[in-house]
Amino acid sequence: MLRESYPFVEDSFSRFPSQSNIYGLCQAGEQELLAATLKGKVVCFRYQELQQKVRPVAKEVQFTYIPVDAEIVSIDAFNKSPPKRGLVVGITFIKDSGDKATPFLNIYCDYEPGSEFNLESIAQSCLNLELQFTPFQLYHTEVQCADGGSETVFLLSGHDQRIHLYHENASLHQFEEQPVERLFPELQQLPSNVLWLDMLSIAGGRRLSAFGCQNGCLGLALVNQTGPEVLQSWRVQFDSPISTVLLFPLRCQTECNQPGGEKSVEAEGYNLLVTSTIEMAVIYRDVQERGLSWSTCLSESDQWDAVLCALVIDLDFDGQKEVLLGTYGQELLCYKFQPAGSRRDGQFQLQWRRSFKSPLLSIIYLDLTGDGLRELAVLTLKGLHILQSYQHRSSGPRAARPEGVGADRRLRAGISQSSEGRGERRPSSETGLHDSGAIKLTEIWQFASTCTPRWLRLFQVFVLIKGAM
Repeated sequence: MLRESYPFVEDSFSRFPSQSNIYGLCQAGEQELLAATLKGKVVCFRYQELQQKVRPVAKEVQFTYIPVDAEIVSIDAFNKSPPKRGLVVGITFIKDSGDKATPFLNIYCDYEPGSEFNLESIAQSCLNLELQFTPFQLYHTEVQCADGGSETVFLLSGHDQRIHLYHENASLHQFEEQPVERLFPELQQLPSNVLWLDMLSIAGGRRLSAFGCQNGCLGLALVNQTGPEVLQSWRVQFDSPISTVLLFPLRCQTECNQPGGEKSVEAEGYNLLVTSTIEMAVIYRDVQERGLSWSTCLSESDQWDAVLCALVIDLDFDGQKEVLLGTYGQELLCYKFQPAGSRRDGQFQLQWRRSFKSPLLSIIYLDLTGDGLRELAVLTLKGLHILQSYQHRSSGPRAARPEGVGADRRLRAGISQSSEGRGERRPSSETGLHDSGAIKLTEIWQFASTCTPRWLRLFQVFVLIKGAM
């Protein structure tokens, strides 16, 4: 594994006023990111053209009805399904009122014509819902309606071992909670608190639903969306809490025997990536046909503490996808599928790894600059890193930018290159976040059993990782 294979250069780094968590980053629209911090602050990150140069801008957004003493747990956003228009933002938080901690879900959406995508206006239009459970992941997905259209809904997991469904009541201009079994029968009778949920629509009006639980249970279901009806379901037990599940398609070449001789045929299967807090990451292959019976482990993925986030993308534009893993041990790992003549023989091999100076919490791949080329956003305990591909910076639309744009960004940000080739903004004072200590996440889980119920709850969903500071 050569260091030269690492394809990114750091373009900018934004330090946040306080740390975030694994549920604290989401894409808002096409070219913006929202990052939530534990101290109740939400930062909008985007690139904009200033003085004929494309510059990164991080600005706090004042979302209403979030108290100053609130701890934000999770954030998510989506664009409404056509023909509806508008951006919807959901934020869960816990308000600490002395002896009592009260959880809330705020949903922001502006129905005023012309303001549907204006983030400043959206932040002032709030539906405040008090919750009877501690929230975990806030997730959105698109479902089919009875009239043949589609609708995007929120799904919120909680410590009550349930998934809660929130959908829009267009006539009342608000979101309402509905029984989850009406649209998602596969999410009933869950074995434990769900820490991560993912869904993927596939051909034939079907969907795959996967969830990972606090007790290590992994669930997968194949659902006919007409009805809806659960066609098949599978479950597997891990030895540690599931931190991430991610469904993704994978195209590969297979050999088939034909009367005229052997021919190579391209086939597509759906795969499930599963990461846990102690064990190696696992990819289950061809899950729509084989369920959870065909698996392959990602070697060395357990060598840098718990894997907290994951992403599957085609980084080098060769048609084969890479698997990115972000770890609490401050490493970004990249695995690539290596076809070996057939789908059964193919394996995922570690291509490169990159060290950061604090644990990785979330990663998103999106086009922030609007030039058709995507950047990799990496959220850590210290802040938000934006990485650009070497290919992106030297070819295509990015080459048409004003000369020295990338270097100018780094100089203005005060970025220094360390001996390891890592770039980071110099803090303006000592009030920022500090590097984490040597305490491992597994030790925190053991320590959590001695804490009060409220601290235990925060530890168990990775919301508070201050014990490792």
